[in-house]
Amino acid sequence: MKKKHYIKTALLSAISLFMSSCLNLEPLANMGDNLVWDNAGNFQLFANQFYTWTRDFQMSTTVTYGNGIVDGPHSDFRSDLVATANLNAYSQGTNTIPSNDDNYTELYKRIYYTNLLLKNARSFSDQASIVVPVAEAKFFRAYLYFELVQIYGDVILVTEPLDLDSEQLYGKRDDRSIVIDQIITDLKEATVLSETATEAGRLTKYAAYAMLSRVALYEGTWQKFHTNGASATANTERSAALLTIARDAAKEVMNSTKYKLFYNSTLGTESYRYMFILEDETCNPAGLTKADNTEYILAHRHRSGDQLALNITHAMFGNTAYMTRKLANMYLCSNGLPIDNAASENLFGGYLNPADEFKNRDNRMMNTFMVYGEKYWDNETAPRTFWNENDLVKCITANNSWICKGSGYQNHKWAVERSVSDYFEAMDYPVIRYAEVLLNYAEAIYELNGSISNTELNESLNLVRWRSNPDMPGLTTELVSNNGLSMREEIRRERAIELIHEGFRIDDLKRWYTASTDMPQTQLGVKYSGTWFESNWAITNTLSSDGCLILYSGRSWEDKNYLYPLPADQLQLNPQLGQNPGWGN
Repeated sequence: MKKKHYIKTALLSAISLFMSSCLNLEPLANMGDNLVWDNAGNFQLFANQFYTWTRDFQMSTTVTYGNGIVDGPHSDFRSDLVATANLNAYSQGTNTIPSNDDNYTELYKRIYYTNLLLKNARSFSDQASIVVPVAEAKFFRAYLYFELVQIYGDVILVTEPLDLDSEQLYGKRDDRSIVIDQIITDLKEATVLSETATEAGRLTKYAAYAMLSRVALYEGTWQKFHTNGASATANTERSAALLTIARDAAKEVMNSTKYKLFYNSTLGTESYRYMFILEDETCNPAGLTKADNTEYILAHRHRSGDQLALNITHAMFGNTAYMTRKLANMYLCSNGLPIDNAASENLFGGYLNPADEFKNRDNRMMNTFMVYGEKYWDNETAPRTFWNENDLVKCITANNSWICKGSGYQNHKWAVERSVSDYFEAMDYPVIRYAEVLLNYAEAIYELNGSISNTELNESLNLVRWRSNPDMPGLTTELVSNNGLSMREEIRRERAIELIHEGFRIDDLKRWYTASTDMPQTQLGVKYSGTWFESNWAITNTLSSDGCLILYSGRSWEDKNYLYPLPADQLQLNPQLGQNPGWGN
């Protein structure tokens, strides 16, 4: 009975999942196995809870799978580009098998509820009236299983709300390919949804296509590189099929013309930054609201006045997230070329003064980093009110006290500027945005064909680049060949800087099979020796051979870290699960 009781607790218990929805329809409290499935309205009310399960700024103190800007399986804090004040076990290679993992059990609990709706839907008399909640259940079942595959690899595939005595619950894990195929099937079937959301925040058919492009690109490149190595040029039959799906799904979204990159002429090259802090008309100088943002295909929505679990602005503004020199160096010069390219010699400002390296660079760099001497605002101590020169009396000028700490590179992304109490920021978290779809399209084409045309680049990746840099040359085959660049690396560079702090980087390194190279690298901060910093900042850091701050050295990586270990309690309950490679039994 102990075994059965635990599984019931892990998979079937009615936990408090039914948070207040940002949709107009509110989910019923304490629904679950006892719900009367006698009308279409109950199906929809039950499905409303699914929208609370997506990635967010912070999911909870125990469940971390969906974390966006704090530590968790997808967090950039676990990557090579961002560091924190504390060493984490994952990036240092000292992580161990956990005794239990709420991520594992919570994901299966939620899958149970999607299966419960789908089971009851099959016997409902009026099928036409429940098309939407059924499609939502399939989308979110796919979403949850993709989380499991990303974290653990092979997992048990359950498509029914199984009885506690079911042998399936105690069997071997299914190969990841079987699970991915089910995910693809679910997402394709979810495309019956409307082309336009019936209300803000709801899924559309294009959200299903966008998610399909993410899943197929992830697994297609995983199969390609984990089979043939990080520098693979040839595809497996499996990877080619998946990359084709990724390309075509992204193209469906692009052809729909329902979404576009967020841009406003008043905001100009700062449109990228303001997109992430859209709340209401008081949050930006153009008076825009969330309704003006058609880039977010699916977002975890937050209402003004709702208290959040995380003080977002103060968690991300300034010295909390240590941006690394590696990330800073990734931003191109205004000529569309890397800072170390010979053609950039007269553009790149160097490192003598703290603002020098920001000159003539990709504008997203200044949208993401704080720059010495520039004016900034936050949500409490120095908020903006008038969005003109009158706000200058309250601004923060990035000076020695701001810059001379941590890595020397300070984060600015996600920092709200309007006056609002801590924990009450109301911007939405982008679960899927159109920029990612465009980048998925470009990468899928290149990895499928080993090449990509200028036309294909101009309708995808270059649009992302030009949103913040209208005068920067686009990425072209000629630019690559004439300057000794790698098209693959330039596509990956664009993805890294566009999606920083959105929970993609570590998963990208894993699917590309490059974590073994990128993760052990010493994390560096600003150039210190012979610069302004040496005269204005007394440090205790060791310096690298070229005079940069060493943040963390001795980092390690073992191939076992490409997948997380299954928690010990699950292996005790079901020894047939087997542990992931390298983690022992």
